[in-house]
Amino acid sequence: MAARLEFLKLIPYGFIVTRSWLMREGVKRHTIDNWLKSGKLISLAAGVYIRPDSPKPKWQNVICSLQRMGMKITPGGLTAIEMLGRAHYLPLSENKLVYLYGSFRLPAWVKIILPNIRFIQRNSLRIFTTNQLQEFSMELIWSHDEWPLIISAPERAFFEIFYEMPDYISFEHAHQLIEGANTLCPKKINALLKVTKNIKTKRLFLWFAERHQHTWLKHLDKYDMNSGALGSGNAILFINQHWHIEAEFLYRCSGLLYLLFVVDFAVSLIRDEFINISAFDA
Repeated sequence: MAARLEFLKLIPYGFIVTRSWLMREGVKRHTIDNWLKSGKLISLAAGVYIRPDSPKPKWQNVICSLQRMGMKITPGGLTAIEMLGRAHYLPLSENKLVYLYGSFRLPAWVKIILPNIRFIQRNSLRIFTTNQLQEFSMELIWSHDEWPLIISAPERAFFEIFYEMPDYISFEHAHQLIEGANTLCPKKINALLKVTKNIKTKRLFLWFAERHQHTWLKHLDKYDMNSGALGSGNAILFINQHWHIEAEFLYRCSGLLYLLFVVDFAVSLIRDEFINISAFDA
């Protein structure tokens, strides 16, 4: 009875474990082999196991299991916003994109288990000055019968979203997302601004915040382009191959210029589409 309880505690329902992790936890090699022979565990890939009473693994099960086994990995950015129910629209394709942040490399067996999931992996140190971002993370119960998953808190997720612009997140999409971000915590935003080293990310966050005038904006620390905290010079953002904007221009522009910018942006997209169609027809 005690051995069974120990087994259930070590390998909870829905969790994936690896042979190497079990051995680090003190389980002998022959014990693992006996569990496999007796059917207490089934193999998902070489050296990767799950209890037979568990459901078919989803990406959330896999990441939750990796977190439990000690990998510093956090679903964030657009993925975190989607999980929190803040996204305006969700992808319909089965080939889902999942954004992961941390200092890690996903093991090869993940692709074997989840062939229809595309993971976008980012080193958090390219955005922030530290990997110690626990205060900007949160636990999320993503299913009623599953263990909680640690994801980026919404404040951190928006910084990660702006880091992905414009290659993975469009200007329009970011605009729609931040439009509904009226409940962000200004204390966390101020702390994130201090540990964010990517200048493009910081400038875009402040520019979008100013444009939407959320109530938390007045509680943010004041930043000036000449202070050095936002870098120096222009940061170029390529929206498509024919058109670009400068982050410094975005940060400085007034409401009238913003309106002109949006109109110009729309016209450029229509023009590009017309050129593409004409070239195809020709």
